[in-house]
Amino acid sequence: MSNDLLAFGWDATLDRLLPPGCQPARVLAQHRDRWRVASAAGDLTAQVTGRLRHAGADLPITGDWVAVTARPAEGAATVHAVLPRRSCLVRRDPGPRPRAQPVAANVDLVLLVAGADGYRAVQPRRLERAAALAWEAGASPVLVLTKCDLVDDAADLLADTAAALPGVPGVGVGLDDDDGLDDLRALLRPARTAVLLGPSGAGKSTLTNRLLGADRQEIGGVREVDGKGRHTTTARELFLVPGGGAVIDTPGMRELGLWTGDAGGVEVVFADVEDLARACRFRDCGHGHEPGCAVQAAVDEGTLDPDRLEAWARLQREQAFADRKRDAEARRVARAQYKRLSRAVDARLREKEIDR
Repeated sequence: MSNDLLAFGWDATLDRLLPPGCQPARVLAQHRDRWRVASAAGDLTAQVTGRLRHAGADLPITGDWVAVTARPAEGAATVHAVLPRRSCLVRRDPGPRPRAQPVAANVDLVLLVAGADGYRAVQPRRLERAAALAWEAGASPVLVLTKCDLVDDAADLLADTAAALPGVPGVGVGLDDDDGLDDLRALLRPARTAVLLGPSGAGKSTLTNRLLGADRQEIGGVREVDGKGRHTTTARELFLVPGGGAVIDTPGMRELGLWTGDAGGVEVVFADVEDLARACRFRDCGHGHEPGCAVQAAVDEGTLDPDRLEAWARLQREQAFADRKRDAEARRVARAQYKRLSRAVDARLREKEIDR
């Protein structure tokens, strides 16, 4: 079955970037060293070329546009290049080595999903962090409070939660009713892509199924002992939404570490604190006990939540740490590339000597 790539958000301005003989495809999911892509020839299973894999370039992730040569009769394709990303949601890899972990590419919206019921249901600090990642990605965050039909005070909870995210729209949706779904579908107009971000058990896969109008994703309950969700989604997967747009469901993520601060995501999320900080008497104010500190004055007057101030300071420190680690990682990668190039040059020189 063929695909209309315009429905997936294809941008014709990328045509000139396609290598000769290649056609565009969008990555729907990754499974080990295989990718499922949507092309004009239909959905295909793709592998990347050895040159792309060993060139040190980014490998495809869900949401990427890639240049492929398709073999429809085999249901297969070969990926020759990853086309430039207009946005990319990235977190710090939770592993021991500090490096970026791309989550989804070419997204317009990041749906910050939180459940209205259960243990640790809504965590403002986590949502602030997730919103910062969204702004850094070049996408717009949207708060989505799920399971609203299971609680009596859903409207108040949504308002209280949205207060921690100034300027971020909030939508409440239920498990078994259509409240809020039309609002989400209105945001997912044709050619727009949203990625769901939230912990296991928040209802991301259920929300995906509701938007799709079909049970495409496996869903599971939460553990009764602590209310924590069970991992049912194991891969990031892109789906077309009936009526227009696409949605990427993701596995639950316990850690949302900051990686890059180039777009000022923390500053956007904490714009109120940043405005106060600019009004301090001293430019290098530490916002502790310095005279003329506008930030501490707001805390004393009760117009700034001290927990929000601490969250801002914590993310500022984490961002500075990530910047240092990112620079160190860039130097390590550059050294490794230089060594590979040097070995290749040396090998070529030895070959010439032998030929003589």
